[in-house]
Amino acid sequence: MKKKAALTLIGVLFIAGCSGSGSTGSATQISGAVADGYLQNALVFLDKNRNYQLDPGEPSTTTDANGAYTLNVAPEDVGIYPIVALAIEGQTIDADTPGVPLTSTYVLCTPGAAVSGTVNNFISPFSTLIREKLEANPGMTVADAITQLRNQLNMPAGVNMMGNYVAGSASGLHGTEYQEMHQVARQMAGLMAEQSALVMNGRSVNTNNFRSMMGEINDYLPQIADNAIGGEGMNSVFMNTMRARMQTAMESLPAYGGFRNYSATFRSMTSVTYFWNFSGGRMQPRGGTMRGGMGR
Repeated sequence: MKKKAALTLIGVLFIAGCSGSGSTGSATQISGAVADGYLQNALVFLDKNRNYQLDPGEPSTTTDANGAYTLNVAPEDVGIYPIVALAIEGQTIDADTPGVPLTSTYVLCTPGAAVSGTVNNFISPFSTLIREKLEANPGMTVADAITQLRNQLNMPAGVNMMGNYVAGSASGLHGTEYQEMHQVARQMAGLMAEQSALVMNGRSVNTNNFRSMMGEINDYLPQIADNAIGGEGMNSVFMNTMRARMQTAMESLPAYGGFRNYSATFRSMTSVTYFWNFSGGRMQPRGGTMRGGMGR
């Protein structure tokens, strides 16, 4: 019930125009957008069996040139199941690199929980991470997951961590912070795409490898944020170390099905002091984040 109440609040706070719902005949239309930059021609579907892949009977659609989508969903399914977006190699185009199809397939998603009124359906690397925090740590509330994400990114109160940072960066209050979120999201998506060979099998997802990958991103998100906001690219010393660490973690997993316990990489620590420290005249990520490890 705590998660349901918190998600209701998220929907109310969601940036106008990013999501919504309405009834059409016997179906309810659920609208939203997909981004690290807006993703055109991404496959979007209601993941009713929570396996991150499109199965028969699951409502689906494709995003338009602005990354927008509308799903026709049975009224009783609204807000119950995660929504998944598949960014597809050779098909999906990121608005940050116009006209250039992606060279790797990767998955983004939202948490699934019942809400009322406006439904939060902006799908991004951040909504994906929120879902994985909740999947791996059932004791974590949505509010705690959002607070943890806010403090991992060192963002002030008032920034909507589940909101449309692309639209938010265009103007208005916290425009600079939304621009920074966009920068971080791009590098998160870059890491996810680079691990496609270990996570994806065509359009099917190796769930354990996916969650291991997201666990590593969660563990070192302050460093990823510092790298992105500081103007460092995907080939910085930190990012090269990060991708090697991710690959090693996934390659070491045993080849069997079933959900593994990743709670160690999705702990419930929420205070900003766990993640950042003022040093050298600026805020810098702590070397330890969740489990201890590398700085930038």
